[in-house]
Amino acid sequence: MQTKFMSAAQAVQLIKDGDTVGLMGGGGGLMEATHVFEALQARFLSTRQPQNLTVIHALGIGDKKTKGMNCFAHEGLVRRVIGGHWVWSPAMQQLALDNKIEAYILPGGVSSQLMREIGAGRPGLITHVGLGTVCDPRQGGGRMNEAAQVDLAEVIVIDGQQWLRYKPFPIHVAIVRASAADEDGNISFEHEAANLDAQSLALAARNSRGIVIVQVKERLPQGALKAREVRIPAAWVDAIVVDPDQQTTYDIAFDPAFSGELTGGERAISEAADQAREVAAGQEAFSERQAVARRAYRELFNTGKARPVINYGVGVPDPVAKLIAARNEQHRIYQTIEHGTYGGTLMDGVLFGYARNASAMIDAATQFDFYGGGGLDIAFLGFGEFDELGSVNVSRLGGVTVGPGGFIDIAQNARKVVFCGPFAAKGVQLQTGDGQMRVLRHGAVRKLVKQVDQITFSGPQGLQRGQQVLYLLDQMDFAPRLASQLNITDRSCYLADPQSHF
Repeated sequence: MQTKFMSAAQAVQLIKDGDTVGLMGGGGGLMEATHVFEALQARFLSTRQPQNLTVIHALGIGDKKTKGMNCFAHEGLVRRVIGGHWVWSPAMQQLALDNKIEAYILPGGVSSQLMREIGAGRPGLITHVGLGTVCDPRQGGGRMNEAAQVDLAEVIVIDGQQWLRYKPFPIHVAIVRASAADEDGNISFEHEAANLDAQSLALAARNSRGIVIVQVKERLPQGALKAREVRIPAAWVDAIVVDPDQQTTYDIAFDPAFSGELTGGERAISEAADQAREVAAGQEAFSERQAVARRAYRELFNTGKARPVINYGVGVPDPVAKLIAARNEQHRIYQTIEHGTYGGTLMDGVLFGYARNASAMIDAATQFDFYGGGGLDIAFLGFGEFDELGSVNVSRLGGVTVGPGGFIDIAQNARKVVFCGPFAAKGVQLQTGDGQMRVLRHGAVRKLVKQVDQITFSGPQGLQRGQQVLYLLDQMDFAPRLASQLNITDRSCYLADPQSHF
């Protein structure tokens, strides 16, 4: 029997000029096939091959330095990038800004689900997600620079209702990561901190008559895996690369709490330690972030659900999760993140997407199915800027491609959306005391604008959908009329300044 096991250098030789390559990862090293990425970069730098790749990824991949998408950020290596989230690769953002590549974005969930549709041979992904946003061809079609000229989706009408059809395309190569492979090539995720879209990507490449490359940490004997432990069957796999140095994160070799493997007494000890850390984090000094978190917390149990299903975005919403944990109220909610994880203690910063001692892990595409079908009761999300119509932009800021990640899928589908963030940035000086927060110096970059640069969340469409939408900020220095229009009515945490900046 011919073996599927090979070196990373041999595996990347399977990638040809002009191929469309599907990647996976979630920032911080989450399920990132680092060894294969670096081998492809080394091949290109030494031989200038392969060239003109199209690369698609659903979530952010990298460390903002040399890893992840930074391995692909070389002029000539890639021609087109369709990215869910770009901030982990400043080098790739610069290529997009300079029009050296065709830059596009897709909602993270749409990307994962589209891979599944491609693999099933269906005519693309038909969904409401993205209508009225930058992914709608009437609002930009996912194009992020002048070099990008085609729309990734089209508007169609079914039974009198508008939908977006995200167009299918072949996936020539899928590069995915897992924990182990047996001699036949069956793949297990046992020690991974999430499932992400590994299965969807492998399916898309397999049925596009493409190549599936899997990086694993461990090679197991034939029959070592139980049938239910296999997440990608051997029939889908073409090449397996073993990296014995594969880590759970860039900095953590392995932690069974991240892979959800702890049970019984070991788990109880780990959860107690997590709880102690969360209590300390929830008691951090009062700040603008704490002001927003405390006000946002008041919305959590005002959804009409005894135990609401919630999602937290990255950044300013982090303290909301910490506040709930510090108050030991996790049992009152069903906590989710778009990576497919339920429960546990959420990580933040570079480890956003990881959870310690999660209660369940499902595939990302299925998680987004749950969100898209209306399963999410409330979401706490950040914002880059917002305007007088209540529309929010997180996808392009200052001309730089940022990408939405799972933002569009979540914001458009949650029954209640609570946007949390600072009113301004760059040079803000605030003072707290006497139960108030005073603005000593306004920031140079205002988040409230007349019209957002891109629509990543449409305020008018949110109203049409009947969503509850709130905007919670650390300062309230804009017109009361505008605050009323945007449903910013509670000023208990803030010192109101009647000055209007319109």
